[in-house]
Amino acid sequence: MGHRYTAWDGFYKGTRFIDKLETLGEKLACEVYGSDWASLRPLSGHIADMIMISTLTKPGGSILTVNPSNGGYDGLGNRGYPPFVNVRNLFFPYDSERMNIDVEKAQTLIEDEKPSLVVFGQSYFLFPHPVKELSEACRAAESQVAFDASHVLGLIGGGEFQRPLDEGVDLMLGSTHKSFFGPQGGIILGTDRLKSRVKDQQFPGLVDNAHWNRIAALTWALDEVRRRGTKYAPQVIANAKALAKALHEGGLPVKCADYGFTESHQVFLDINGEENVNRFSEKLEEANMIVDHGIRLGTNESTRRGMKTRDMERVAELIIRVYKGEDPSSVRRAATKLRKEFKTIEYT
Repeated sequence: MGHRYTAWDGFYKGTRFIDKLETLGEKLACEVYGSDWASLRPLSGHIADMIMISTLTKPGGSILTVNPSNGGYDGLGNRGYPPFVNVRNLFFPYDSERMNIDVEKAQTLIEDEKPSLVVFGQSYFLFPHPVKELSEACRAAESQVAFDASHVLGLIGGGEFQRPLDEGVDLMLGSTHKSFFGPQGGIILGTDRLKSRVKDQQFPGLVDNAHWNRIAALTWALDEVRRRGTKYAPQVIANAKALAKALHEGGLPVKCADYGFTESHQVFLDINGEENVNRFSEKLEEANMIVDHGIRLGTNESTRRGMKTRDMERVAELIIRVYKGEDPSSVRRAATKLRKEFKTIEYT
């Protein structure tokens, strides 16, 4: 399937197996996420975002998102796609201590600005967003409401975190390779209200040929989430909480300690200063522990390798040793030894 075409208008022949695959994948996606329809064709989460903006806004309109400076997705910010189509960026009032949207101020902003599109979700995503609390204000302002679930898609599929499509969202979208353990790519899920505006308009202007080998893998992953997601997702979150607690007790500055650290797969280290962040992430890399420049730590991959909360405490111990100045080369041996204990992919 890696070099095949199909087309909705039947231009290409002999594609019935691809067509059956797409139908099956969309059916599974709707079952897992409770949507009325699904599209597996977007080539990435960012392309899914571009489809959303292109179909639900017009030039001169506006989009309300979390500011990248507060952990929002850069691709939806001032340096992202909206300026390319003359869509004005608005940003949620944000409580940086709680790492979440300020509901009262956001409601006032929505009432005053009446944005064309309101998009919940962010990249530094510790806690569920106040979709229920703000959806009524969005409706009153005649704003379209969407949820970028890129980071938490696997948790939502397992019945955890939150259920945006039940809370007032008409469109949920994202990438499929973070907490959702599929291939790199994108997905869009929605209610009947937006099917004609989004799914039915994406071809051929925004998505032409799709990558059917990827869609085959995505369909397989959707079935795994359907079968095993309710075991996987709570373990991911339990592991994140255990990792955060152990790091906090070991003296690291873990964000949101007063609020339970996290309700997702992410743990956020609140290390001050670009130079300090660089130095620490580089030392961790020397110790065979890979983090991003956030510093965000994610437990989805280690969970799929079979790690449980007690193993998160062992991971935390290694990170703490580096943080306290131990030579990364000595920690690297321990990290490699720990990693070798977990060779089987689980929840599959």
